[in-house]
Amino acid sequence: MKKLLLSAAILFGSMGAFAQGGLGYGLRAGVNIPKYSMDNGSTKSITGFFVTGYLDAPISPTFSIQPGLSLQNKGGKESIGEGSSENKVTVMSLDIPVNLVAKFPTGASGNFFVGAGPYVGFGLSGKTKQTLAGVTTEDDIKFGSGSGDQMKRTDFGVNFLAGYQLTNGFQINAGYGLGLTNLSPNVGSAKNRVWSVGIGFGL
Repeated sequence: MKKLLLSAAILFGSMGAFAQGGLGYGLRAGVNIPKYSMDNGSTKSITGFFVTGYLDAPISPTFSIQPGLSLQNKGGKESIGEGSSENKVTVMSLDIPVNLVAKFPTGASGNFFVGAGPYVGFGLSGKTKQTLAGVTTEDDIKFGSGSGDQMKRTDFGVNFLAGYQLTNGFQINAGYGLGLTNLSPNVGSAKNRVWSVGIGFGL
């Protein structure tokens, strides 16, 4: 965790050396709709949230690099048996995305933006909630890669974003996170799939 934050600090600090026209910054927040991609399909989606702070380092009149720190609520749920029982997983993750973003001005009103880039995520905490015959039990997720663990802590993937930002800085945005890491430490496969929509403010 300390190495992750140190790497982020070094990355953010280095952006100033490459930026043309000065660094900008912003904040985005909104709703996540995550699920897991499994071997035999996918789980059902749940509803979560995200909060992302980012730097905007222009490298040309059109393109910027946007590294960020993002608190992401991820997870999924699946029915057990004939649907009378349910298993729900929720995970709080700290992600570090680094996106290449292109901006397309629309006159004096603002600009459209689209971007993509890799991310690394670190599981901070998680819970499993199982409802069986009307009785609900809740347990903390055990992170790790051993035979007795439930989920790997580190996730790598690619994220995509798009939106519109007004000249006053207000923006609406949408995104998609495509997890590439198999988070299951033992058998089977589970990979993050996260849709998001939100608002933000950039300077």
